[in-house]
Amino acid sequence: MNEHTYSVEVEWSSAEGTADYRSYPREHRLSSAAAASIAASADPHFRGDPALWNPEQLLVAAAANCHMLSYLALCALRGVVVLDYVDAAVGTMVETPGGGGRFTSIDLRPRVVLAPGADAELARALHHEAGEQCYIAASLSCPVTHAPEIAPG
Repeated sequence: MNEHTYSVEVEWSSAEGTADYRSYPREHRLSSAAAASIAASADPHFRGDPALWNPEQLLVAAAANCHMLSYLALCALRGVVVLDYVDAAVGTMVETPGGGGRFTSIDLRPRVVLAPGADAELARALHHEAGEQCYIAASLSCPVTHAPEIAPG
């Protein structure tokens, strides 16, 4: 079994610190030695900056990104030529008593445009296989569903 490790750094700093829950800054940076940094914050519902990425969006993005990469690889291996792929993914989180929460679902809604002559039924079926191969979806406790739209090129 191959094991992979992924390292990221989360940086936050404030001259005033966390002396007051309502006023400490939620802005922070996510970085990795191998990738550009991302400016992030808390969800606006939790006093964050709506102009920055938040952890909840990043989780939904990771699930959508992983599914897309798995799907495109399967299409390439099975001879299905994809010309365009756009996913309008939506994740739902519910707050739990005591201040926590959990995701209850992530719904992927990819719109796939195929090259002329590509097998649309195989393209649709490969979404199921991609869902099974996606590392992120397999690691989550909530269901990750996919409802693809397949359009011929």
